[in-house]
Amino acid sequence: MDDYKKIHISIGSNIENKLKNLEKAIELIHLKIAVVESISSIYKTESIGFKGDDFLNICISIFSNETPSYIMQNLLDIEVALGRVRTKENIPESRIIDIDIVFIEDMVIDSSLLRVPHPKMQNRKFVLTPLLEIDPKINHPITKESIPEMLRNCKDTSQVEKTNLKVSNPKNNLKISKYKYIAIEGNIGAGKTSLSKKIAIDFNSKLILERFADNPFLPKFYNDPERYAFTLEMSFLSERYQQISEDLSQLNIFNELIISDYDIHKSLIFSKVNLNVDEFSLYRKLFYDMYKETLKPDLFVFLNQDIPRLRKNISNRGRDYENKISNEYLSKINSEYFEFFKSRPDLNIKIIDITNLDFVENRLDYLSILDEITS
Repeated sequence: MDDYKKIHISIGSNIENKLKNLEKAIELIHLKIAVVESISSIYKTESIGFKGDDFLNICISIFSNETPSYIMQNLLDIEVALGRVRTKENIPESRIIDIDIVFIEDMVIDSSLLRVPHPKMQNRKFVLTPLLEIDPKINHPITKESIPEMLRNCKDTSQVEKTNLKVSNPKNNLKISKYKYIAIEGNIGAGKTSLSKKIAIDFNSKLILERFADNPFLPKFYNDPERYAFTLEMSFLSERYQQISEDLSQLNIFNELIISDYDIHKSLIFSKVNLNVDEFSLYRKLFYDMYKETLKPDLFVFLNQDIPRLRKNISNRGRDYENKISNEYLSKINSEYFEFFKSRPDLNIKIIDITNLDFVENRLDYLSILDEITS
């Protein structure tokens, strides 16, 4: 999905409060790079190649669509923030924190900043053992060996001891698991799809994206709204019903989180703006006849954004036919959403103002939205 890659990272510490160092590293990775998908048990291992205290080691995995160099540079910055000073010789020595990328799926990279797969990982039981725990089915992209095979062939004789120590995952503070079905809504250009994709990746959820790109009536509507409004809205009514029925029927709604970048009620909101009174009356009757048995989201998130930002986002995504959308039209859509909210106290609705936020480029903005969704 949009070039997201699964990344495996090894973290170790053998100075000062080693457990706290691991926790701080995970917190900073969560804040600066990505939500942490999984964390292995903590393993105690002896120092290799020098005399020093035993290490505490873990492996974690994350998903990210950032470039490998960006991720590596951020990991180096995290090391510095925690007090690590890397020597140019990079000789074995005690360290307050050591963070290495082990795998980025099947990528092979050899640069001055980053080598992936990590060139020494197959010779390190303190990497292979926790890696086996969190992802036993991955293979080395060069040698094609599995993790169990690498462990069997590993000549490292050091002791790797599983401990009872635990580190918390900041992801667990985001109580998204209390929901089963979240619909992200908003005006045209609000960022519904971008946010839905990011949440689905971070929480390993099922993603439902609206199938609007191939609708042949959409460009025609923006050229001649009066002529094509009813045809467009009826086609959307049919498409959304078919998609929701098909997608939801294939999902286990009791065990899987569902994230959608639209809610079926948007059909009512847009049709009320686009249709005349008689057309809308007929449309609304058809809507309720079709959707009365459809599963409803248990959380409806509305991304509220001002008109200038909406127009900028619409322009940036480069759909020529959307250039005809007027400020007046966007204002009417906004007004109808809020009228709809007032008329439906039965729906669990959260309105989040994102006018001054950039959740695509600014991770802290994204985390603030997640916090609002899950609070």
